[in-house]
Parts: sequence; C-alpha cells; structure tokens
Amino acid sequence: MSSEKKANVTKSVEMETLPADPVATVRQFVACINAGDVAGLAALMTEDHRFLDATGAIHAGREAMIQGWRHYFEGFPDYRIEMEDAIAQENHVALFGWASGSFQGNPERAWRIPGAWRAVVSDGRIAEWRVYADIEPMVRSTGVTREW
Repeated sequence: MSSEKKANVTKSVEMETLPADPVATVRQFVACINAGDVAGLAALMTEDHRFLDATGAIHAGREAMIQGWRHYFEGFPDYRIEMEDAIAQENHVALFGWASGSFQGNPERAWRIPGAWRAVVSDGRIAEWRVYADIEPMVRSTGVTREW
C-alpha cells in the first residue's frame, strides 16, 4: 500500500467526526487494516481497547496494539479483510468474510482463509476487536510447524 493512500486513510480518521453508526466505524477500521494504517487504527481504538486473537489470547490497551499492528504488518504487509456481510445489534457488529495475506509479502507464501470478526463500538471507536478463524494456513506460511 502506498504511503499516500495510508496518509489519506489516517487523515480521514483524524479530520472527520467519528462515525455514529457502529457498522460505519467498523468499515473504517477495516479500511485502516487494509491500508496498513497503524495511525488510523490507533485513532479508532479506545484507550482501553482489547484485541482477542484467533487463539483466544487477549491483548489490552491502545498502546500495546499500536505495537502489535506494526509488528503484524511487518510480517504480513499485504494483510487484507474482505467483508462479505456485517450484522449489527446496538453497539456490537459481526463481520463475515475472508482474510488474506502473505508472509513478508512473498506470493509463494500467500494464504486466504474464511473468518469472522466481532467488534464492540463505544463512542465511535473500537473498544474490542475479536477474530474467529482457523489460522493454521497463516502460521504455516511463516515456516512454523506445530501440532494442532
């Protein structure tokens, strides 16, 4: 992703009023993920943001997740979420679709997996982001083998 596109996504998060609609907030968060825009993600996270990864591990706090996203994008610079559907109930949003990427951007180590995401939105920001996916293809793309 070009630095110009990342800057445009970040600018839209910083300059605009945060969306009142939880689905719009989540779509903006996914746009930042797809752009590799850590500053935009930070602007959309609550201070006490919680990320629950596909293994069930909890990563707490915006500052910790800023570092977490930077690290993740270093390993998977082309990580993308393709949203097929979004369902909202009050401030909870469920997304369904696909996640894809490749380890260190190497097309020979590409993967694409079905996934679901759950977001909790608070005052126009993401308070919780949870991933539901079988991450085995992603892990294997790194060359790591482990017993499942």
